[in-house]
Amino acid sequence: MPDERSQSSHVPEARPLSRRRTRISLVWVIPIIAALVGVWVAVTRIESEGPSITIVFDSAEGLEAGKTKIEYKGVEVGTIDSIQLAPDHQRVITTAQMAPKTEDFLRDDTRFWVVRPRVSGANVTGLGTLISGSYIGMEIGNSKRNKRDFVALENPPVVTGGVPGRFFVLQSPNLGSLDYGTPVFFRRFQVGEVASYVLDKDGRRFTIKIFIKAPYDQYVAQNTRFWQASGIDMQLSASGLSVQTQSLLSILIGGIAFETPASGPVLPAADENSVFPLYLSRTQAYEPPPRNPQMFELIFNQSVRGLEPGAPVELRGIKVGQVVEIRSQIDARTLQFSAPVIIELDAQRLGVKFLGVTQHADFAPLRRRVIDSLVAHGVRAQLQTGSLLTGSALVAFDFFPSAAPASVDWSQNPPELPTIPGQLQAVEEGLGDIVTKLGKLPLQQIGANLQKSMADLDLTLVTARGSLENLNTTLTSASTTLTNANGLVGPRSEQIQQIDETLQELRRAARSIRVLTDYLEQHPESLIRGKRG
Repeated sequence: MPDERSQSSHVPEARPLSRRRTRISLVWVIPIIAALVGVWVAVTRIESEGPSITIVFDSAEGLEAGKTKIEYKGVEVGTIDSIQLAPDHQRVITTAQMAPKTEDFLRDDTRFWVVRPRVSGANVTGLGTLISGSYIGMEIGNSKRNKRDFVALENPPVVTGGVPGRFFVLQSPNLGSLDYGTPVFFRRFQVGEVASYVLDKDGRRFTIKIFIKAPYDQYVAQNTRFWQASGIDMQLSASGLSVQTQSLLSILIGGIAFETPASGPVLPAADENSVFPLYLSRTQAYEPPPRNPQMFELIFNQSVRGLEPGAPVELRGIKVGQVVEIRSQIDARTLQFSAPVIIELDAQRLGVKFLGVTQHADFAPLRRRVIDSLVAHGVRAQLQTGSLLTGSALVAFDFFPSAAPASVDWSQNPPELPTIPGQLQAVEEGLGDIVTKLGKLPLQQIGANLQKSMADLDLTLVTARGSLENLNTTLTSASTTLTNANGLVGPRSEQIQQIDETLQELRRAARSIRVLTDYLEQHPESLIRGKRG
């Protein structure tokens, strides 16, 4: 026991020590570090991914989530993340993740479109997508407003940013063979192309937007004429056959040509987006515009085959208007068919100069007076054939002094101008008169008389046949006589020999008489004395 006490006395006495407590437990260090790392990763990812945008397409053809790229000038700037249908099931809504530092690309006028193989006009684009697949093209806008929701273009733009030039607007009632990318020519040189076209809301005409590259855009002035240069323009005139075309490309796919008239004042270049009419041909483009056209009505009682709206109205070969409308009507009392033709006539194209009239005077009474004077002097409308190849017809005014008197009733709307039958109808009427006169002839009596005459002729021929037989007998007798005479006068006949001897004796007697005559001339006394011995 004492030993235990002695040993325990050497052990130091234990004292309680106070423990220092930390505010944050070590258990929370790892979660805090993990949260900080997560925040850093999220911020880094947000900064590395770029903005997210929404693009609406008409169709998802060629698009694939996670694979379809967005490219700008060949550089990848985004990827399509998701594709879904719109609530109305009419369109497709896609979500795209853009690359970092592309916020400045997303402007209010930025445009997107799907690049796929496409043939439009003279352009063949997107052939590389046959192997790599479709992608989304992009054109950065110039607006200062940012935007995140876009509607993609149905067709890719023909002209992208960075190409110098200007846009102009054309208006035409007929689109013809024009399409996206159709070339525009100046002096048969391609200087631009069709960028877009749209049908107006009223459905009466097309609005066509074209782009002309610099420096050729400066040749477009306020009086420049645009016309469709599609196909081949063939004209047959007094100089011969004229064939005009812009190029082989315009024959295949069509085109637009423009030209500024050389005559007249030199005007400055037109402003961008200036509006011009698009004519169907160069001839129509250079026709003087109607200054004050007026509607008139023509009533034709003949066929109007070949006459169409737009056909020319001419006065002795000079165009003074055009056909606007062709109708048909039947008179309920007489059941006679007629074809009313509405024409647009520009009276000032008649070349009448009103002397002593101020500029602001009312020309309506003067024009009426001129038309009344022309009608009074025999001017009438007539249908004529414009082309024998196509069968097209036109309305021609000309002077017919022998025409029946007529006047213009200006109370009608539109006023009616007098007409006369056309050349073909006049020929038909003449043939009809001939047929009518032939129908009035006594053909039965003429036939009976002709039959009687044929019988008399037959009797005459029988008599003539007998006469011919007698004549044949007479000719045979004459031939026999001539044969006998030929035997008498032959060179070896006895009569010829006797005649020859007689002629010799006559020759000898004549010689004796000549000798006697010579002797008597020398010796005339021998008639009394006799011949000397």
